[in-house]
Amino acid sequence: MLFGRYLIECCFENEAILPYFKGSTFRGVFGIALKRVVCALKQLKCEECLLSERCLYSRVFERTHGVQDKRKGKKDACPRPFVIEPPLSTKTHYPPGSSFDFNLILFGEYNRYLGYFVYALDQMGKIGIGKKINGRRGIYCLNAVTYGEAPVYTKEEKVLKLPEEVEEIVSDDFRKEVRCKKIKVDVITPLRLKFRNRLTDHLPFHVLVRAMLRRSSALFSWFDDKKLDLDYTGLVRRAEAVETVNSELKWFDWKRYSNRQDQAMSMGGIIGSVTYRGDLGEFVPFIDFCSRVHLGKQTTFGLGKISYEILE
Repeated sequence: MLFGRYLIECCFENEAILPYFKGSTFRGVFGIALKRVVCALKQLKCEECLLSERCLYSRVFERTHGVQDKRKGKKDACPRPFVIEPPLSTKTHYPPGSSFDFNLILFGEYNRYLGYFVYALDQMGKIGIGKKINGRRGIYCLNAVTYGEAPVYTKEEKVLKLPEEVEEIVSDDFRKEVRCKKIKVDVITPLRLKFRNRLTDHLPFHVLVRAMLRRSSALFSWFDDKKLDLDYTGLVRRAEAVETVNSELKWFDWKRYSNRQDQAMSMGGIIGSVTYRGDLGEFVPFIDFCSRVHLGKQTTFGLGKISYEILE
């Protein structure tokens, strides 16, 4: 699966007020901007448009279901092909001239459409983000986009230089066991996981593993055309034997306003850290993968960002 993580560097041209957690703001305007960039028949709804199957906006934001899952008797949800990693700073006030950076992660073939996404990010700056001040939102200038050390776009040149190669994550990576008997997992942005159809504020290791298996399988199925050949039942069973030796997790509540649903929505999740002990070697590749692609619900906002440290 192709995996591209792009650094987006911007600078506000006027005063801006952003929320404490900025991911939902970025994601909302990103959708509006991308539709402006690629939509050919703006008067039609996506479901009415004959071009929807080939339209980049429709494929990124409107596709909701995919192939039939015979075991569950329903269709699998299609994961979004991107993650926006907003600034982790709690800063909310940005005077004119303030710089801010964030990351855009793209999966699979969507890396080949990077030019459209860059143009949409540029248009986001013109639309404006954040709370209105004297009738205007925060307007920003897109200064640069980089992939690793390679420049993709700069405001001076205004030329796209797409990467010749993008990192590929292969399914065999999940079979690389690492010596590990104790591991600490840090939950950096709110993690929203459902267990037995309810959001959970606890994170037993088997619940974490179930979520990682769902995320890994979905991304490879949709963006690499490949089903992971894994012993799902055995992995979950062995995960249930892993003990939690320390948990400093807590529930963090925050709300976002949904323009589409015209209402405030609760987006709470767990943050903090948790330490596990047991035979963990076979699970480390999944933890490493999910530390890069995010985990749980609303990952497009930047939720579910985790990191880890092997202690033993």
